[in-house]
Amino acid sequence: MHSQATMNRAGPFPFLSKYTGLEAVVADHELAALGDAYVNFVYSLALSEKLGKPVGRKLDSSTLASALKRAGLRKILPSRMDRHKQADAAEALVVYAWLVRAVSLEETVGTIVKAKAPEDGFVRILRKVARKIEPTHKKV
Repeated sequence: MHSQATMNRAGPFPFLSKYTGLEAVVADHELAALGDAYVNFVYSLALSEKLGKPVGRKLDSSTLASALKRAGLRKILPSRMDRHKQADAAEALVVYAWLVRAVSLEETVGTIVKAKAPEDGFVRILRKVARKIEPTHKKV
């Protein structure tokens, strides 16, 4: 488990200090764009490991949106948000967790490889991310 000092360190990414909670992370469109690339990379690595050969694939928005809902995180988003925006929110959250060192690339890929379906893997990842990140953002 990462200490709060580790989680709050922006490292080479000073923009990370502007996020005050999960709501701020999932609402950032620029972070979602970076998350899109990261999630597709992670998904491609997991498929490559499962298939025993290099592959490059994109994960569809409906899988991520469903994973976000199943992880219990849909409630932090505005009510009238389409599935594409929900997927963007999931992507932002996953890449943010990696950037702040809450979840490693290897841990994320391994979770997807072990899952029965990619959606199941992303549900586990999103739940883990929410548990590790939210406590560091709460105001005392």
